[in-house]
Amino acid sequence: MRARSLAYLIVGMVLLVLGAQGAIRLLADHDNGGFLGWIPGGFLAQLSCYILIAVVGSYVAARGSGKVRPAERDR
Repeated sequence: MRARSLAYLIVGMVLLVLGAQGAIRLLADHDNGGFLGWIPGGFLAQLSCYILIAVVGSYVAARGSGKVRPAERDR
């Protein structure tokens, strides 16, 4: 595994864990915004950001693991 792929995998997994953990915490306690508590817009805005972080993290982790590379496979 190349160093770049490993870095993508690690960063993606960290983002996925932070997003999922933050969203679950926010769903359990609406007043606990976590590290995104500063975002204006309240519960829905914070939840949307946590979900977006988790989705981006899953894509980056998949990219790092070699699961998502359609441009290189077509060659």
